[in-house]
Amino acid sequence: MFLRTKSNGTRSYLQLVESERSGRKVRQRVLATLGRLDQLQDSGALDRLLLSVSRFCENAAVLAARDRAVEAEGFPARVLGPALVFEPLWQSTGCRDAVRAALAGRRFGFDVERAVFVSVLHRLVEPGSDRQASRWMSDQAVAGAAALELQHFYRAMAWLGETLPQEAAQESAEPDEAEPRQRYVKDVLEEDLFGRRRDLFTGLDLVFFDTTSHYFHGRGGQQLGRRGKSKDFRPQCPQVVVGAALDSTGRPLCSEVWPGNTADVTALLPVAERLRQRFGVSRVCLVADRGMISQATMQSLEEQDWGYILGVRLRSSKEFQEQVLTAEGERTQIALQRAWKRTALELEVQEVIVKDDDGPGRPRRYVLCRNEEQARRDKQLREEIVEQLRAKLEGGAKALVGNREYRRYLQQRGQGFVLDEAKIASEERYDGLWALRVRADLSASEAVCKYKELWRVERCFREAKSLLRTRPVYHRTDEAIRGHIFCSFLALVLKQELQARMQAAGIEAEWADVIRDLGRLSETEVELQGKRFAVRTQAQGAVAQIVRCAGASLPLVIRQCGRSAREAKPEVSKAA
Repeated sequence: MFLRTKSNGTRSYLQLVESERSGRKVRQRVLATLGRLDQLQDSGALDRLLLSVSRFCENAAVLAARDRAVEAEGFPARVLGPALVFEPLWQSTGCRDAVRAALAGRRFGFDVERAVFVSVLHRLVEPGSDRQASRWMSDQAVAGAAALELQHFYRAMAWLGETLPQEAAQESAEPDEAEPRQRYVKDVLEEDLFGRRRDLFTGLDLVFFDTTSHYFHGRGGQQLGRRGKSKDFRPQCPQVVVGAALDSTGRPLCSEVWPGNTADVTALLPVAERLRQRFGVSRVCLVADRGMISQATMQSLEEQDWGYILGVRLRSSKEFQEQVLTAEGERTQIALQRAWKRTALELEVQEVIVKDDDGPGRPRRYVLCRNEEQARRDKQLREEIVEQLRAKLEGGAKALVGNREYRRYLQQRGQGFVLDEAKIASEERYDGLWALRVRADLSASEAVCKYKELWRVERCFREAKSLLRTRPVYHRTDEAIRGHIFCSFLALVLKQELQARMQAAGIEAEWADVIRDLGRLSETEVELQGKRFAVRTQAQGAVAQIVRCAGASLPLVIRQCGRSAREAKPEVSKAA
């Protein structure tokens, strides 16, 4: 049966018609004429008729109940997308099992694993403080998280950064280690995550390492809250130094946290020593920027026979200026594909070997790299600074020494300052130049390519700061601060896993668009005729493909999810 209109002159009538087969032909038989179409529309009788008919069509009735807030009986909409995608990743990466294994023997009064997952999910979708996470959670469809409270998030963060007993630290110490370092719950989780994906041939041929800083609101922790160099431009706030190590595929390996007054040059060696100890690998090649390097660090790496690709301090290294910068040799042209640009990066690469004339020391291998495009920019910038200096010095401006860029080209003469022409000429040697010190079984071109991949760590920190908003930190204990930062580490693990699967599936989408589209996927519960139904919104963008590559599937648009609240009430026994 269906409805149709029948015109008679200038008027149209609405008819209920039934199709019936007569022999080989299908004929239409009018069951009833409902009335003039214009009168039915004006009086609202047609709407009432359709509404009464929809009661006998379950799907249509559910959709009507969702659209009418009065009949929805106050059931709120829940965001479905984030948990639908990241819950399978939380399981497949081993994060869920690692957290549950670390909780063995502990008797918390709440589900710690769910609290950690909600915190990690919150960092990925709508980052903020733990207080915001407890409020944000109420709108999310996260299984097993309904009973969590704000205090549970604080306790979960403190558990992640909790110090393990001395026995556990002693068991993991090296035989010749005088005093084992303190170990935390997060260390156990990092080692467990690495162990779940390793095999007999797993090694750390390349480990990218870098540091950054985060600032606190308040006094910070007991030991971590120290004033130091602020990379967040918040020198008035206490700082904490965070180091992260990534493998050659960009997967986060581990993170370290130090007080805010820790120097970068002291961070590399302890992390390098712990990589073999914690992850049990026989070969490791470190890749780090020049800010991590000191003479003591280099000597220790040589003594322990570590492989490395390290940046060189061009102006402060005497050996580089006297023996490497002036060395002559063949230069090779290479092109590096830049991830953020379509054009390739053109470099001139020269390999230099430095040997000791008066000793049996091991030769040092350097790789010089020159970027002509950057050299032109450096020259233009230097000339602009010198021109500004000439103009300002004519007025006798002594305050110029407070400007770091100006001060490098000045020298004191009598009671005033003049341009240092020799320094200006010598700076031209460094235009577009950077250098590496290499000890690895790689060619010069391969070493340069691997060093340029250090941008993965820098991107990791940018995401941890801006995208995941680890800063500022509001916690007041070292344990909670350490756990808060570690949640960003777990969030990066899930983000890297999802992006790797999207790349393998050929899905091209900006991360911000992915998060926004996942947030639009929601469902609303409605009650109708003693039954409860969940009605899902339509998936937008690439959500359907992302859900599939994450190992999940979209639920039905309309599905029955249980009995109504009246039917679900517990029965009272006759004895009671």
